[in-house]
Amino acid sequence: MTNQRDDSDGLHADATRSLREWEPAERSQETLKHAFLTLLDARPDACLRACEPGHLTASAVLLDAAAERVLLTLHPRVGKWLQVGGHCEPEDSSLAGAALREATEESGMDGLTVDPMPVHVEVHPITCSLGVPTRHFDVRYVVRAPAGAEPVRSAESLDLRWWPLDGLPPESGLDSMVTAARARLDHS
Repeated sequence: MTNQRDDSDGLHADATRSLREWEPAERSQETLKHAFLTLLDARPDACLRACEPGHLTASAVLLDAAAERVLLTLHPRVGKWLQVGGHCEPEDSSLAGAALREATEESGMDGLTVDPMPVHVEVHPITCSLGVPTRHFDVRYVVRAPAGAEPVRSAESLDLRWWPLDGLPPESGLDSMVTAARARLDHS
């Protein structure tokens, strides 16, 4: 391939290692895991937004200190409540680090901590900053806020709000992601 940055020494290698080591609890997640690994095997630029066929993104199931609420953002382009997260950046050396960076930027909260193992994956079609239809191969991580932390909305969000784990917005489609995060907490 020409004109594509080979990311195999950093983020790409971390993404491959993390996904190979991750053991999803659900069969559907195991199937998706293999699709992510196939993309990573085929494309050295799979972690870069310039990878037009699709690229990995990193997001956070951002829980409060008591693990009773999840922070969701009202996404301006999608128009629904989603977890915080986004594209990997050239300075990111790990997917977990990218998820933590995105969570910190979008929540305005300091002192967040991230579980280094993925908790959930999803693929969705989108027209992102490339301006052409592509797919986001989203890798999700559990991120925890310190006690008393309160979010501050950034320009990347129409609204930012804590939601009870058993009271997610009905249109969000985030139930399986939150269920996976709860299971992770129960086993840690």
